Amino acid sequence: MQIGPYLLPNNLLLAPMAGITDKPFRQLCSRFGAGLTVSEMLISNETLQNHPRTLQKADYSGDGLHSIQILGADPRQMAAAAQLNQARGAQIIDINMGCPAKKVCSVAAGSALLKDEALVARILTAVVNAVDIPVTLKIRTGWDLLNRNALAIAQIAEDCGIGALTIHGRSRACKFNGPAEYETIKQVKQLVNIPIIANGDINSAEKAREVLEYTGVDAVMIGRAALGKPWVFKELDAKLNDRPYIPLHLPEISACINLHLENLYGYYGSRAGVRIARKHIGWYFENLGGLSSLEKSAIYHAEQPKQQLALVNASFNLILDEPHKWKYNQSIH
Repeated sequence: MQIGPYLLPNNLLLAPMAGITDKPFRQLCSRFGAGLTVSEMLISNETLQNHPRTLQKADYSGDGLHSIQILGADPRQMAAAAQLNQARGAQIIDINMGCPAKKVCSVAAGSALLKDEALVARILTAVVNAVDIPVTLKIRTGWDLLNRNALAIAQIAEDCGIGALTIHGRSRACKFNGPAEYETIKQVKQLVNIPIIANGDINSAEKAREVLEYTGVDAVMIGRAALGKPWVFKELDAKLNDRPYIPLHLPEISACINLHLENLYGYYGSRAGVRIARKHIGWYFENLGGLSSLEKSAIYHAEQPKQQLALVNASFNLILDEPHKWKYNQSIH
């Protein structure tokens, strides 16, 4: 798949997810074969551009292709944010018009923008004209089920010079409820000539193949299926290309978890790293069959990296000792 001058190694992309796709997680997914990763969304408010948290989200040092996602509703501020992030090393700017979160939509940003097509055009034009790197866009099918306007937005995007368009197969009103639909995405792909990326409920090679064939899109974007399983990209890439895939053995998964946690501690510092690691530990062990209430309580109450890591490894050793109890879904068809 091509975005501007950049030829991606495959058509499996990591979805930007607030509070999740930080540098340690992006690097891990890239290591396991994600064709492109995108930063957490960065708000375009000028007063926050030098906030430590904003700078941390925009840190792509040591990463591969740099795609930075920006959020906002003011064309001038969005253009300025795009320019600033290009100066800081971004190679692709992604515009968020897909986030359904109430706190985002309440300020007319994210998927709330889909209500105002004229404003969408002004924002896209301002950002594309402000930078000389590719600009991509992420949207939903519309505001609600009665107002699916993805086709109109896609035409605006193409006319404004957007380099690729990602569509989550739900409306803003659906949030993450109910199954994603791909008919709208298929119609968009047939309408415009820019690369189209499908997103929503793609959690297996079988599903990815089905969506690619049905919609004709250029790529698929993986979100929740990567939580606790960052090697999903390696698995899907092999199976979609009819190559043999050897599932990770338990010691390899243990090494992956250790690497992820150590990178979190190093990136955020001990206090924040331990806190942020908790959700990732939960996702890893949920896929492994879960933790007992005592194990979970001990891990979640740990305050120091060494303590947390030792507890995680002790819980993992119980799985290594009794592999027949391993409930991890090794089979992705």
